[in-house]
Amino acid sequence: MSRQPPPLQVVRPAPRTSKVRASAGETSPSSTQRIVESITTAIVERRLMPGTKLAEQKIADIFKVSRTLVRQALNQLSRDKLVTLEPARGARVAEPSIEEARQVFEVRNMLESAMIRRAAAELSDAQLAELRTHLRDEQAAVQRTDVSGRTRLLADFHVVIATMLGNQVLAELLSDLVTRSSLIALMYQSSHSAEHSFDEHVAIVDALTRRDAKAAVRLMEDHLHNVERNLQLDPRVPDLAAALMPRN
Repeated sequence: MSRQPPPLQVVRPAPRTSKVRASAGETSPSSTQRIVESITTAIVERRLMPGTKLAEQKIADIFKVSRTLVRQALNQLSRDKLVTLEPARGARVAEPSIEEARQVFEVRNMLESAMIRRAAAELSDAQLAELRTHLRDEQAAVQRTDVSGRTRLLADFHVVIATMLGNQVLAELLSDLVTRSSLIALMYQSSHSAEHSFDEHVAIVDALTRRDAKAAVRLMEDHLHNVERNLQLDPRVPDLAAALMPRN
C-alpha cells in the first residue's frame, strides 16, 4: 500500500528554541522564536549582511520585548552559527571562513545525495506536482528580478523535498545548512555567478518524475558543485604593483 503524502504546509522548519522564563506580558518561547526567525529570514533573503552589528536595545525596541529575550534569541542564533557573540563587540551576523564554507557544502552534498535518491523512489505524483508548483513560484521570482523572494525560494526547494519525505530531523538539519549557505553566498559569491539554479532544479524534478534515481543524484551533485564553484573560495593574493598601477 502506498503511503499517503502529507500536505505540504511547512517550507522551512522553525528554528529550535529552548524554554525560558518570560517577563510579565511576554510569552518567551514565541517572542524568542519570532526574533530568531526574523533574523534568519533576513539573512536568507540577503537583507542582513555578514558582519552587521545586532544591537540588543534596537532589536528589543523593534520587537517590543525585553533585552533578556533578545539576548536569548542571539544566543540561539550563535549556536546555529548565524551570529557571533564577542564581549567587546557584542552580536554581529557571522562571517563564515573559507574552510567552514567548504565543510558546509561537503555535508550538504552527502545529505542531499542520499535524500534525492530516496525521493526518486518515494515521492508521490501529488508531491511531484507540488514541487512543480514550487518551481513555477521560483520562475516567477526570477523573471521579475525579485532578489529576496528568488533567494528564499531557491533555498527552500531543498528543504521542501526533505519535508515531503517526512523526516523532520533531516528537514531541520538541511534548513540550518541552507541558511548557512546563504550567509556564505553573501560573502563569497562572485559577481558573475550564473543564475542557473532554477534550470537545475527543473532538471532534478524531471529526473524525479522519471524515477531515475541515478540521474537525480548526479544532477543534485552537479547543482551543489556549481553553487560552490561560483563562490570565490580561492581569492587571489593581490599583486601590489598591479593593484597600484594607474589604469589607462
